[in-house]
Amino acid sequence: MTAPTITAQPSRPWYRETWPWLLMLGPAIVVVAGFITLYYAIVSFDGMVADDYYKRGLTVNQDISRLERAKALGITAQLTHEAAVRQVRATVAGKADFPATLTLRFMHPTRAGSDQRLTLNRVSPGRYEAALLLPPLSKWNVQLDGADWALAGEWTDTAQRALTLGTQP
Repeated sequence: MTAPTITAQPSRPWYRETWPWLLMLGPAIVVVAGFITLYYAIVSFDGMVADDYYKRGLTVNQDISRLERAKALGITAQLTHEAAVRQVRATVAGKADFPATLTLRFMHPTRAGSDQRLTLNRVSPGRYEAALLLPPLSKWNVQLDGADWALAGEWTDTAQRALTLGTQP
């Protein structure tokens, strides 16, 4: 009996094999995904972290005392937004001397770039007006500021025409 002959096949270079490429595919995908994530981290800004977070935390107590002052004075306000004429009106009542101007702030809970600060001018005793164009976002935190008092509320829909701030003590 004769022994079978083994013929040596020439070996192929490693880059011609399938397995090394399949093994390198996973880490290569992770590296590409890492660069894409890095790109989005650099070009996007979520605006959630403030540099002066400690100072902002200290002002919370001042805001609360201003809200309590408005409640003690029995100050209420009725805000009316008319999108067709791009105007907001405030009718204010209570036991206080109201200044010639009030400050009205519309603050979006997550998009600080959409926030608006308005100066309402008195048109008659207890009535104030200003021009306003709200972007079509669904929820706004509203704050009306006087000299030493403040009223706050939540405007849940821009289609809502009126909002009442404050309650009688």
